[in-house]
Amino acid sequence: MTTLLRVETLTKRFGGFTALSDVNLNVAKGERLGLIGPNGSGKTTLINCISGVVQIDQGAIAFENRDISALAAYKRAKKGIARTFQIPRPFHSMSVIENLMVPLEYIVHGLVDGSNRNAVHAEASELLHRMRLSDRTNAPAGQLSQVELRKLELARAVAARPRLLICDEAMAGLATKEVHEILDILMELNASGITIIMVEHILQAVMRFSQRIVCLTAGRIISDGAPVDVMANPEVRRAYLGS
Repeated sequence: MTTLLRVETLTKRFGGFTALSDVNLNVAKGERLGLIGPNGSGKTTLINCISGVVQIDQGAIAFENRDISALAAYKRAKKGIARTFQIPRPFHSMSVIENLMVPLEYIVHGLVDGSNRNAVHAEASELLHRMRLSDRTNAPAGQLSQVELRKLELARAVAARPRLLICDEAMAGLATKEVHEILDILMELNASGITIIMVEHILQAVMRFSQRIVCLTAGRIISDGAPVDVMANPEVRRAYLGS
């Protein structure tokens, strides 16, 4: 399979604390990858390094065979890497569709004069349909439920037309039915050609979604493979499940 993302011997330190140590990771085009590990294992730091939120200290990150290690986050986004955040931060006073039209107009289409607004509106409407948010199109974002906020966060990321989508705990705090709604959307996004890395604590969701799971602990990868094999790994069970 074609490698989309390659992380080589990545190390990240914060002062005297080593958050990631010699991490190596390849993600294939079209893959659904689950990233798990206990709190403080380095998951968030790793996706922050990949997306450019923080800069690495050692190693290299390549996307589509091009070194992006020194690129700022917005430049990585333009190259096709998008992410969601654990806490959605929409523009609460704007409507749901306006929250999508802003990134579409200024980031994707580069419009600054409001031209072609009808086409942007149509694209935003289609995205909301894909996210099961059509019935909330004109509602203020501040009135959305938790699951609706998660869907809007996904829509805002997908609006950038990514080839790699990193989801940071997109199902945290949701009821079981709502978790399945988000999983269905992510499966459909992947089927449309988007490679997805999922960081998640809900193991049932990770198992259902992932073709492959990587487990981190103390800044190192301790297991990488098929979901059933990773979850059966005694080291993973000790580090992540406490058994």
